[in-house]
Amino acid sequence: MRNRITLMKATIAAALVVLATGVAYSAQDKYSVKVKDGLAFSEFRGYEKWETINVSHNRDLIAVILGNEAMIKAYKAGYPGNGKPFPDGARMAKVHWKAIKNEAAPGQPTVGGPQHDVDFMVKDSKRFADGGGWGYAMFRYDPASKTFRPGTLKDAPPQGDDARCGVACHTAAKQRDYVFTAYGSK
Repeated sequence: MRNRITLMKATIAAALVVLATGVAYSAQDKYSVKVKDGLAFSEFRGYEKWETINVSHNRDLIAVILGNEAMIKAYKAGYPGNGKPFPDGARMAKVHWKAIKNEAAPGQPTVGGPQHDVDFMVKDSKRFADGGGWGYAMFRYDPASKTFRPGTLKDAPPQGDDARCGVACHTAAKQRDYVFTAYGSK
């Protein structure tokens, strides 16, 4: 009887290990996702801790725009208003959430709900010379599976699935070195 209980415990433990390992292998490593031409999520590792450049609310989405140290230093030095292009290595992340009303809060403010996507921009004038020196990526987020995937032309708004996906849109901000977002007052 004791051997049977020991065998049953060992079988359950082994099954749990297999189950846990399977779950670990099936969970997405967001840093392995990339768009065509090589722009990868991994190039923005740690973006969640970057300084806030500004926020935006557009249609049904709320966003925070973040910048790495090179981007923030450039903004503080007067870019792009001083007419200079942002330096190579400057990076931005724009994290979007679905806008929802917080019914429990006074005034029922609009706040971020489920994550929608994250957009990235990197300045690399050699690598992305044909895009004003900027490379772009948009990764849609699926809250149900907790995974990211490159944006596609079927998404709303439609996105190219390569590092040039933002070029057409950002050309409107060419005089500002292809950057729409102004640095928020501190």
